[in-house]
Amino acid sequence: MITWAEFKEIFVNGTWRQNSSLVQMLGMCPLLAMTTSLVNGAMLSLATIFVMGSSGFVVALLRNFIPYEIRIPVFILVAAALVTVVDLGMNAYMHSMYNILGIFIPLIITNCIVLARIEAFAAKNGPLQSLFDGAFMGVGMLWTLSLLGAIREFIGAGTFLSGIEAVIPDLHHYQVLPADYPGFLVSILPPGAFIVLACMVAAKNWYEAKAAERANRKPPEPLATAGCH
Repeated sequence: MITWAEFKEIFVNGTWRQNSSLVQMLGMCPLLAMTTSLVNGAMLSLATIFVMGSSGFVVALLRNFIPYEIRIPVFILVAAALVTVVDLGMNAYMHSMYNILGIFIPLIITNCIVLARIEAFAAKNGPLQSLFDGAFMGVGMLWTLSLLGAIREFIGAGTFLSGIEAVIPDLHHYQVLPADYPGFLVSILPPGAFIVLACMVAAKNWYEAKAAERANRKPPEPLATAGCH
């Protein structure tokens, strides 16, 4: 079982405190290449959530049966099998999105955060804790890549949810800015990803610095009141 305190700690750690994109700076290749729109970033992140949560759960179940000397190959094998499930599933049921994400689906296995969380957490904790740890690490990646993609898409093309038709055929993207908006090409090129990511990292650091400053600020001493005569 998992306590509420453990759940809260795992949630905050994965989505904010050790965010894989804003703090650990892992998975830069898909982050730069696939965040040209909100939909692309979100779909790749959802696939990563499944792989990280499932692999953490499976490894935690089998950790007492895996010899220490061969643990890394076994961890990679488990994660690779789950990535193959995602790859084949998306090819079968979301072929249009599969074509967009392309090589970055099988490349999930090369994302350092996947093996890092298996080795650092799943190999030492229970199945439920490991499931949530992997999932929330993926959620941290989800909101980061989605926000990054949304900002780049808006600045670059003036649209919102571009490419949603590949996921839900009945939906269409929104043209937020006027149709004659010329677009800002740098935003949807790799340099745009670096610039927007740097702004997001700076905003997070600024927020945490302000929060620490408020926490360290002592409340004023209460004023002494004169006695009644």
